[in-house]
Amino acid sequence: MEAGDICAAVGFKDLRTGDTVCLEDKPITLETMEFPDPVIGIAVEPKTQKDLDKLGIALGKLAEEDPTFTVKSDHETGQTVISGMGELHLDIIVDRLRREFGVDINQGAPQVNYKESITSSYQLREVFKKQTGGRGKFADIIVNISPADEGVQGLQFINSVKGGNIPKEFIPSIEKGFQSAMANGVLAGYEVPALKVEVIDGSYHPVDSDQLSFELAARMAFRHACPKCHPVLLEPIMSLEVVTPEDYMGDIVGDLNRRRGQIVAMDSTANGARIVKAYVPLGEQFGYVTVLRTLSSGRATSTMTFDHYAEVPANLAKEIIEKSGYRVSDDE
Repeated sequence: MEAGDICAAVGFKDLRTGDTVCLEDKPITLETMEFPDPVIGIAVEPKTQKDLDKLGIALGKLAEEDPTFTVKSDHETGQTVISGMGELHLDIIVDRLRREFGVDINQGAPQVNYKESITSSYQLREVFKKQTGGRGKFADIIVNISPADEGVQGLQFINSVKGGNIPKEFIPSIEKGFQSAMANGVLAGYEVPALKVEVIDGSYHPVDSDQLSFELAARMAFRHACPKCHPVLLEPIMSLEVVTPEDYMGDIVGDLNRRRGQIVAMDSTANGARIVKAYVPLGEQFGYVTVLRTLSSGRATSTMTFDHYAEVPANLAKEIIEKSGYRVSDDE
């Protein structure tokens, strides 16, 4: 094989999309490919109980070859949720399950993968104390929780404890507690993708304090502080491009405005067609291909890709939060 060649090989068991194949004595290291996070999910279940194992194996194989497709089990509902980059992506996955793996499935309505974020900082002292006879549990932390610095993803953890007020072996437990708490935000239980936490001070008990106590204290601090940090809901915004004959421009732009779309450019092609570029919330785009076909008598085409997350308007956020039925408890 030389540069530009395409090769087929059989018999590999542990290869994944993005791996590089090379000789052991002549290793080749290439940059890792960055794949976007899925933005839409649907619940699936096999139509017959005997297909349950087949479905699990099939979804595992599809997830191996496509890094933008993920499978997870919702522990609260017991549902299997598959997520991808859009409606068409998931339609193709469902079709492949039927054709290639012979698994017929029932599917639930698409769900948007919202996220949560905070917009201000808050400092609090969290004391976790439990006495049940014998050795108890004790942890005391003072933390400042704020939005992560620009461009930072995940937990931005800063340890500013001085003088050994919290022993060093307990600091990783505090970090772990905040990391696990970020999986479920305080508004509707959606993930918090970025957060800055500074541990300022605290105290411990020489007998009752242990790693679990400090981890639980961190989780409780997250639950109690985030509602005071003005949390907001974030929704995926898609970059949409529509190519249409001039006659249907008005109807298509009007429809995008109704979908909370933001028109960013209008161009013309060499053959006289018009191109409309817009940012549109994914939650407003379900079934858009069918609507576009109707508006343009089947003559317009569209392409849509994920672009970024943006804050959901307050009135819609309230609806989404109420619909989720999520309640925060210290026991989580």
